[in-house]
Amino acid sequence: MSDDKNLLGHFLRARRALVAPERVGIPVQGVRRVPGLRREEVAMLAGISADYYLRLEQGRDRKPSTQVLESIAQALQLDEETTAYLLGLATDRPHRRRRAPRETVPSGIAKLVATLPIPAFVEGRYLDILAANPLAAAISPRLVVGANRLRDVFLDPGEQALIPDWELATKGLIAGFRQSVGSDIDDPRFIELVGELSLASPRFRRLWARHDVGPMQAGLMRFDHPQVGMLVVNREKLLVTGTEGMMLVMYHADAGSEDAEKLALLASAALPPAADADTRAVRTPKA
Repeated sequence: MSDDKNLLGHFLRARRALVAPERVGIPVQGVRRVPGLRREEVAMLAGISADYYLRLEQGRDRKPSTQVLESIAQALQLDEETTAYLLGLATDRPHRRRRAPRETVPSGIAKLVATLPIPAFVEGRYLDILAANPLAAAISPRLVVGANRLRDVFLDPGEQALIPDWELATKGLIAGFRQSVGSDIDDPRFIELVGELSLASPRFRRLWARHDVGPMQAGLMRFDHPQVGMLVVNREKLLVTGTEGMMLVMYHADAGSEDAEKLALLASAALPPAADADTRAVRTPKA
C-alpha cells in the first residue's frame, strides 16, 4: 500500500510535532532538531516500545489495539473529538477509489430554507452550498447554490475581507472538514478539492498538515459587511437527518439588538421586487 494511504502515520507525525516537551514534563536539554516530541518520547509516555511506535508511524502495523491508541492519544494530549478520529483511522475499510453519491437536499429541508425569515443555507460534507435563501446571499454573495465554502474562504479576497476573524475561522473550518470526511479520502471530489486548495493556498496547506479535528461548531460569527458595517450573529449548525453529514446553517441576531436591526435591513434589501409589490398590494385598501 502506498505511503499516501498511511493516514495513521501521517496523523501521528503531525500531532506529536505540535506537543511541546515541557507540556508533558520532559525537560529540554540542548538543541532539538525537530519540533514537538520525539518518537521514543511518545512511546515512553504511552507505555509501548519505541520500535512498535515506529512501526505504527511507518504504516508497518495498521491494526493497533484500542488500548494502545488511547494511550497514544493521552500521550499526545488529544481531546475527545480528536481521539475518536484517531480510533477511526485504525478501523478496517476498503481502500478503493469511488465516487460518493450525489448530495441531494431533502425536499422538506429545501422548502424550509426557502421560507425561513433568517439567512439559511445547506452545506454538504465537502462544504458545497446545496441550498440557500436570498437572505444568505445578502450576508455574502458567495452563499449561493454551487459555491464551496472552502474555496471561497481560502481563495476569494472578497470573502476574506468579509470575515474579520479569518484566521480563527479558517482553523475551525479545516478541523470541521477533516472530521466530516474522516478517513474516506478515496472520493475523486475530495482529492480534487484538497489538491486544488493545497496548491493555491499556503494557509490551507499549513492547516491541513496539522491534522486538527473538531466538530462543525455553532457560535458567534462576525461579518464586516460593506452595507451595514460590523454585524454579529449567532450561527447554528444542525445535522440534516437521513443524510451523510449534510448541515443546515442559520444566522440570527439577538432580539432587539442593533445587529437584529442590521439583519432586518439586509433582509429588506434582499426582498424580491415582486414580493415587495405583493406586500404593497395587500396593504393598500381598495377604493
